[in-house]
Amino acid sequence: MHDESRRIEERVQRLHDQRIKTAVYAATVPFEVEAWQAPGEPVPFEEAAAASYEPFSMGTPWGPPWGTTWFRMRGQVPAEWAGKRVEAVIDLGFVGDWPGNQAEALVHLTDGTPLKAVNPLNQYVAIANPARGGESVDYLVEAASNPDILADNFSKTTPLGDKLTAGDKPLYTFRAADIAILDEEVWHLDLDVQVLRELMLELGEHDPRRHEIAHALDRAMDLLDLDDVSGSAAAVREALQPVLSKPAHASAHTISGVGHAHIDSAWLWPIRETKRKTSRTFSNVTSLADEYDDFIFACSQAQQYEWVRDNYPKVWARIQESVKKGQWAPVGGMWVESDGNLPGGEAVARQFIHGKRFFMDHFGIETKGVWLPDSFGYNAAYPQIAKLAGNEWFLTQKISWNQTNRFPHHTFWWEGIDGTRIFTHFPPVDTYNARFSGEEMSRAVRNYQEKGGASRSLAPFGWGDGGGGPTREIMERARRLADLEGSAKVVVEHPDEFFAKAREEYPDAPVWVGELYLELHRATYTSQARTKQGNRRSEHLLREAELWATTAALHAPGYGYPYEKLDRLWKTVLLHQFHDILPGSSIAWVHREAEAEYARVARELHALTAEAVAALGTGGTRVFNTSPHDRAEVVRTADGTPVYVEVPASGSAPLTDTAPPQPVTVDGLVLDNGLVRVEVAEDGTLSSVRDLRAGREVLAEPGNLLRLHTDLPNYWDAWDIDKHYKNRYTDLLDASSVTVVEQDPLVGAIRVERSFGKGSTITQTITVRAGSPRIDIETDIDWHETEKILKAAFPVDIRAPHSSAEIQFGHIQRPTHTNTSWEAARFEVSGHRWVHLGEPGYGVAVINDSTYGHDVSRTVREDGGTTTTVRLSLVRAPRIPDPEADQGRHRFTYALLPGATIEDAVAEGYSLNLPLRVADAAGAPEPVVSAEGEGVTVEAVKLADDASGDVVVRLYESRGGRATGTLRTGFPLAGARITDLLERPLEEAEITDGAVAITLRPFQILTLRLRRG
Repeated sequence: MHDESRRIEERVQRLHDQRIKTAVYAATVPFEVEAWQAPGEPVPFEEAAAASYEPFSMGTPWGPPWGTTWFRMRGQVPAEWAGKRVEAVIDLGFVGDWPGNQAEALVHLTDGTPLKAVNPLNQYVAIANPARGGESVDYLVEAASNPDILADNFSKTTPLGDKLTAGDKPLYTFRAADIAILDEEVWHLDLDVQVLRELMLELGEHDPRRHEIAHALDRAMDLLDLDDVSGSAAAVREALQPVLSKPAHASAHTISGVGHAHIDSAWLWPIRETKRKTSRTFSNVTSLADEYDDFIFACSQAQQYEWVRDNYPKVWARIQESVKKGQWAPVGGMWVESDGNLPGGEAVARQFIHGKRFFMDHFGIETKGVWLPDSFGYNAAYPQIAKLAGNEWFLTQKISWNQTNRFPHHTFWWEGIDGTRIFTHFPPVDTYNARFSGEEMSRAVRNYQEKGGASRSLAPFGWGDGGGGPTREIMERARRLADLEGSAKVVVEHPDEFFAKAREEYPDAPVWVGELYLELHRATYTSQARTKQGNRRSEHLLREAELWATTAALHAPGYGYPYEKLDRLWKTVLLHQFHDILPGSSIAWVHREAEAEYARVARELHALTAEAVAALGTGGTRVFNTSPHDRAEVVRTADGTPVYVEVPASGSAPLTDTAPPQPVTVDGLVLDNGLVRVEVAEDGTLSSVRDLRAGREVLAEPGNLLRLHTDLPNYWDAWDIDKHYKNRYTDLLDASSVTVVEQDPLVGAIRVERSFGKGSTITQTITVRAGSPRIDIETDIDWHETEKILKAAFPVDIRAPHSSAEIQFGHIQRPTHTNTSWEAARFEVSGHRWVHLGEPGYGVAVINDSTYGHDVSRTVREDGGTTTTVRLSLVRAPRIPDPEADQGRHRFTYALLPGATIEDAVAEGYSLNLPLRVADAAGAPEPVVSAEGEGVTVEAVKLADDASGDVVVRLYESRGGRATGTLRTGFPLAGARITDLLERPLEEAEITDGAVAITLRPFQILTLRLRRG
């Protein structure tokens, strides 16, 4: 037989694209269209309905950036269309090949009922099937002219990322608004041909099935009447049935499809637009559920449900109905799909607490799994936190983006730092926006790494980010692929069903231990530093407000615990931990609003704490310590006078001056407090840090070396830092001023001022205080660089085989060598409040109050000693998607802690991030709780969420070893229970001599519910 493959393939493509597809709509009549441009921000339906509209013609430009245009569309179904399937088809002038991140609209009836959205790949709105003929159609369409921020594929900056800079030039040209007949036979033929053609092209050239499909398509095309596609469609379909009905091989891979619409809670659009995106997409989803009984849609992010509930009650009612029918599956159990590295441990716990409670309260459903397809790596505490929240499985997809190493599993047990394991799956289809194309089906099978051990994977399908979610075309593809020879089999089912089958099939799946590090998007630990600082400070202010509100509720008659305010503030912080807000990868508008929100949150939390402290009584001055460790350190009074005080953990003490172990001396540019001696060079670096207790020099080279690197990644500017950044740099050694600015027995400080680059300045105050080996470096940067990253280096004289970095509820160790490609790929990593380097008998920690990104490297000197260097990533200057990212003022503190153990690093990390509070207060209540036992660390103290008055304490083992101890209360204790994160009882806790006995495995998290006597 002659090879006819090329002729057939080209013939099928042309006939499909030019004749079949264009005949899907058999006839059209245009709507009569009028328009009204809403001024400023979006308006309610009632205001739009009452507005004055003007005639609008197709082909007219519309839509300024971030604008809202309302269109009134009126028409009538022709009488001769009676009995036909009639739809409205609306093309707003969609651009590009990305169905999200551009124009979209929500179609309403004239009474305000939302019908369905209009999106680039979902342009229809059902009118009638069958139509009566002669019926009137009257719509109000709310159209959003959101700009395509990445239209130039990361090659150009754009002012469109903020309404303040975007201008008012129309972005789109309206193409069509028609009433149309959907020719169902042609539409089904279109899908038949698509599925068969794509399958054919994915099969091997020597696969008989490929040629069978090709010749079947060729013969079928002979039956297509080019002058009457509609009239011949049924015959063509009938000719294709033999190849469409051949069953899949018995051993074919099974893909569990679940509808999905990944909607970033903010990214290339602001939060206000996400509120509308959710309503549009969810309208589509509920409409599709009415059309397809076998459709199931998985949706996470309780925050988005709440937005729809509050702003679109009719859409919310449809969601509730779909949930009852089992077609809508709440999943994930988190308030938002948060970043996987940067939120603190308690914040991750609250993501689950608030998320799962929402789904339980509103749907009576407890979600079983973690749904995080798109976060940029996942911390190693997740398995334990997830299991303590009642989860059984974990799903993500992003690790498939690894730049260097291919992750070795798709289905596996993920083991966290404490030993907890959770059943985990990465969809091998490598997308969370699947459409069941032939290429996707082939890729899923080809990629799947569990061949021979397991035979199923999951595929989330649907267009995300405002693309409208799943479509009827995708559902039709799934039906055709349910059992088709040459393809994987598709079954649409709930994610819980997939995970139950996958675990049953593969109980001895391999184990991955530790973090799921994404070898990409490493700059998200640093970009938009003010957003990250706002998150860090909010987390600690929430801890402080809860502790002192609990103290006041226990000891101050008449004080009311601020449940509702704390709940609202937590949810604001949790929202901004979304995986494109906190990582710094959003447009300028998002980060401008985030900074304003963090400032508001800080004001409210300071006020709540002040109210709680004042409720304890006034008439004196006390110092309040929110940290879980006893502290002896210097604070300042209201007039700035330094005072050395001793304050118990989670307690308070009067502001009385206590003599420190040894005063601070200042001799030239040398600071000495008897614990450390710090020498500052004329260039502003630390030329020497001598640990006087250990009798050793800490630094191998000058410390606090500020290095400015060129930083232009290959692609994702705000997201990525690529390894070549290290090759070009400037050391900032030209200090314009190095002066002593404080010389007191309790405090010695030297200020270093620098100017560099494009008018940037840095002022650093290096401070040593009495009684503490910690050397603080308070930093004030006025930053005006572009495509640069600034790092601060501490080369220490330690041979450390690994670094330890704090993560949620513990720490993780990473090798300092680069023996393998896996270690080499970790050239930029994340951590929370501290990084520790140690050799037997000695360690050093670098502490910070708002920095997450860092790198650790080591070299061997000519003298045989080893230099291990920690470099903090302080600030970046990417230009896409926000051309002004990080520009302006930044104020933060980092510190060097010589002679530090892990326990010291933990304690000082809390201390730097939870400054002592000096306040007018007379009351001296006992701390709510006091933990005794090395490694037993209290993370949160609050009243129970059910307003019962019980006290809830969350603690964990922080050293990485076993811990035993007790938890004593500052109130009469009537009983104690161990609970899950949602404060539901698991077992009774042991009480001995009025205290709760504590036994913890390494890094174990324990939540206790304490009943008051």
